[in-house]
Amino acid sequence: MKIGILQTGHMPDEMKDDLGSYAGMFATLLDGNGFDYVDYFVVDGVFPTSVDEADGWLITGSKHGVYEDHHWIAPLEQLIRDIRASGKPLIGVCFGHQIIAQALGGHVEKFEGGWSAGPVTYQVNGKDMVLNAWHQDQVITPPEGAEVYASTDFCANAGLVIDDQILTIQPHPEFTKFFINGLIRHRAPGVLPPQMIEDVSAAIDTPLDDQAFGQMMADFYRKQR
Repeated sequence: MKIGILQTGHMPDEMKDDLGSYAGMFATLLDGNGFDYVDYFVVDGVFPTSVDEADGWLITGSKHGVYEDHHWIAPLEQLIRDIRASGKPLIGVCFGHQIIAQALGGHVEKFEGGWSAGPVTYQVNGKDMVLNAWHQDQVITPPEGAEVYASTDFCANAGLVIDDQILTIQPHPEFTKFFINGLIRHRAPGVLPPQMIEDVSAAIDTPLDDQAFGQMMADFYRKQR
């Protein structure tokens, strides 16, 4: 099965040598499931010519907001609608979660409650799962027909499933503690409140359920539809 990874951002320059690309992080997360991958830097205007170039699709995270005025946002929203019409499975993570919701009629905004960062315990299908978060934007209103399957008190719409074809998640199952540590050093100062930086640093070794969620993603791609 070929997964098309739609990259909506670039790895921070200071972290490229050690961590590679976002697409590579997802390939690592999904390792062992027999998938092949094709990558598109949609953030640079590079799009597939057809939804049939892959059997399933994945939209990554990004430093950008889905409500910002970038030349690639509208074409990405149309691609999302085309993938939905095709019946192919689609997964969105963080920005991917938000842009899917927006493209299908939901509403996203910068959350007035501030940031969520580092290991967070989510209720996922009624069970606790710990995943790394790094976001301020949130899906405030899900699209019509979307079912909320993941949430916290802070982030009510943290995971959506739509028609058993689209799966989205606000936190980052692909983010390891090493990646979060890099963000703390290179991106958090001046962005996150100082106390939050201290708290995230103190919690960096919290065991994660990233592999379990990665298997959920793989199973979602492979399920019969």
